[in-house]
Amino acid sequence: MKRIQTLTLTLFLSLMVSQAFAWGQLGHYLIGYMAEKQMKKSTKKKVEKILFPMSLGRSGTWMDEIRSDRSYDYATTWHYLNSKNGEYDPSAQEKTGDAYEAIQRIKAELKAGGLDPKTEAEKLKMLIHMVEDIHQPLHVGTGDDRGGNDVKIEFFGQATNLHALWDSGMIDRQGMSYTEIGNELYRRLTSEMQAKYRSASMQDWLKEAVSYRPMVYNLPENKRISYQYMYENYHIA
Repeated sequence: MKRIQTLTLTLFLSLMVSQAFAWGQLGHYLIGYMAEKQMKKSTKKKVEKILFPMSLGRSGTWMDEIRSDRSYDYATTWHYLNSKNGEYDPSAQEKTGDAYEAIQRIKAELKAGGLDPKTEAEKLKMLIHMVEDIHQPLHVGTGDDRGGNDVKIEFFGQATNLHALWDSGMIDRQGMSYTEIGNELYRRLTSEMQAKYRSASMQDWLKEAVSYRPMVYNLPENKRISYQYMYENYHIA
């Protein structure tokens, strides 16, 4: 289905070009906002029709919001995957699935068509969320520390963990709206950047996420995070 392929590409371009990896609510809104700015009007109309009444940005948070609904427990492990070296190894994943496998499968289901409106909308919202999530370095984890959740830190005096810092801590600390950040990042988008990332594969996404690990885990000995760590890593987060 062309509209799904276009949406996925647009989301990918937004993520990779701006390096605006998927965070918490603000990050998902930001990515959806940037994707909408790059969409063709015809594609945007089709996507809006499928997702109505949700916006593209809002739909990116839906998969987090349904975590408390037991009927969606089957998708609990679809927010992340494990990769030691940037390669996808099915044997290293959870038995209930992972983001890499689920993205491939749901894209195929959407492309095949024949889904009822509710199912199509839910699968598209899942696809949007997962594509966003796996561009956050700690959603492509080592399998050893639950994607940084087990790494306890202090962020400007507040107890938290490394995963939460990358999901929302650093971007929220900026005190800017998603439209302010999005407009600034969009201004940096060039045709050369688009051409570079248009040919990238999911395997390329994994390798890029893994390449940031040395910086992500380069923590001060006392695990107290402040301006220096943000200065060194905000261009990634």
